Amino acid sequence: MAKSSIFIMLLFMAINYSNAQEVIPLYTGDIPGAKPTPATYVENTEVRSNGTLSVTKVSIPTITVFEAPKNISTGTAVIICPGGGYGALAFSHEGTDVAKRFNAIGVTAFVLKYRLPSDEIMVDKTYGPLQDAQQAIYLVRKMQKNIGLRLIRLELWVFLPVDILLQP
Repeated sequence: MAKSSIFIMLLFMAINYSNAQEVIPLYTGDIPGAKPTPATYVENTEVRSNGTLSVTKVSIPTITVFEAPKNISTGTAVIICPGGGYGALAFSHEGTDVAKRFNAIGVTAFVLKYRLPSDEIMVDKTYGPLQDAQQAIYLVRKMQKNIGLRLIRLELWVFLPVDILLQP
């Protein structure tokens, strides 16, 4: 009985681990245009009263990989930039939830947790989110073979107000 319980627990852990999304830092070295992050500037993730996740004070940008199931993969990928009015990132309903919907139609999704404009952590706060979006595009194209992605098309899915920075 004990052996079967341990086996079932290990199997459950393996299934959960296999469904985990990989979180990858956008930059391996210095972040362009960044100032040293003050000790008081700490990333905060909170669950709002409506059950959604809100992320503030991002100083280390990342992308979270949501791979499409191999049997329905289309070769298309999308980078999702959650909105939030430059005060926070609406990380669940404009990020991870959207990524899961893209997965359901065979699209690999990358949710970008980008730096929010702040004079505390940026030399020029007008460029931070744009630099992070550009780096995300570069990184996805660079790592596509490493994750087994046969990239045919890459799209950028942007929620307001980030799109304001991306317009020519």
